[in-house]
Amino acid sequence: MSTVKDRMTDVIQAQPDDATYEEIMRELAFERMLQRGLADSREGRLMSNEEMEQRIRTWQK
Repeated sequence: MSTVKDRMTDVIQAQPDDATYEEIMRELAFERMLQRGLADSREGRLMSNEEMEQRIRTWQK
């Protein structure tokens, strides 16, 4: 199992040499969001499309 530091290094190394600071930070943030989403899914913290649709409707009021 890789450490957080190892995973961050992998993400950074996968970027092109001319990647900007902002692009690298965006990729690191995306990786973090992806890992959190997968953990939520594994632990059953899910929501149906219908429930999400209802929540979004309440935001629009």
